[in-house]
Amino acid sequence: MARLAVDGVPVGELARRWGVPRCDVFARLGSTLDAIHDLAAQGAPAGATVIAEEQTAGRGRDGRTWHSPAGGVWLGLLLRPARTELAAVPIRAGLALAEAVDGLLGRPETRLKWPNDVLLGDRKLAGILCEGRWQGSGLQWLALGVGVNVCNVPPMAAAVLRGAVALEEWLPAVRRIDVLDRVVPALARMAAGGADGGARPSQPSNAPRSRRAIGCAAAGSVRRRRVVLLA
Repeated sequence: MARLAVDGVPVGELARRWGVPRCDVFARLGSTLDAIHDLAAQGAPAGATVIAEEQTAGRGRDGRTWHSPAGGVWLGLLLRPARTELAAVPIRAGLALAEAVDGLLGRPETRLKWPNDVLLGDRKLAGILCEGRWQGSGLQWLALGVGVNVCNVPPMAAAVLRGAVALEEWLPAVRRIDVLDRVVPALARMAAGGADGGARPSQPSNAPRSRRAIGCAAAGSVRRRRVVLLA
C-alpha cells in the first residue's frame, strides 16, 4: 500500500502538523479501524493515526456498511485509555468533529444524534465508531474510526442523498485537509488525556457554547436535550 499526500501536504509533515506520534496515509484500505488494531498490536503509541483515500470495507455501527469513496475523510486513531468509560468516547469525538465543521462554516449548524452520528441539515454528515480489544478483563486499546462525507467522488447517489450529506454542499471549496487540520489535533488531545475525560475539544473564541444533541438516551427512553461544553 503506497503512502500518499493529503491535498498536497506530504505524509511526512502530517504527524508534526497535527501533533500525533505517527500518521500513515494509504490509497486504499479495507478499514482504517483494522489498520489501527494492527498498529496497536505492534505496540504503536496512543494518537497513532491512519487515513485512507478509500475504504473497501468501511463499517458502521451494528455491522452496517459505510460507503467510503475517494474525497471523504476516512480516519482511524488509536487510544490507550487508563480507564474504560467507553460510552463517552464517541460523544467526545462527535463534539470534536462538530466543532471542526461549525468552525469551517463560521456558524453553529451541526447536531449530534446519539450515539455516533453528526448531522448537518437533518442529514448524516459523519459517523463515529469505537472498537476495543481486551486481554481478559483488561482493556488493551481502543480504535476510533471517523468517517466524514467531504467531497466524495463520485458524488453520492440520489438514494443515499436522502439521508446523507457531503460537506461540499454547504461549503463548495472545502478540502479534506481543512477538516483534518481541525479534528485530528482535537482527537489527539483526547487520546493524550486517556479518552475518558482528560481532554476536551478545542474551542476557538467564537465557537458556540452549546450543541443540540438529538435522540440521546436517558432513563431507558429517547429524548431531546442540550449538551453543554464546559469552559
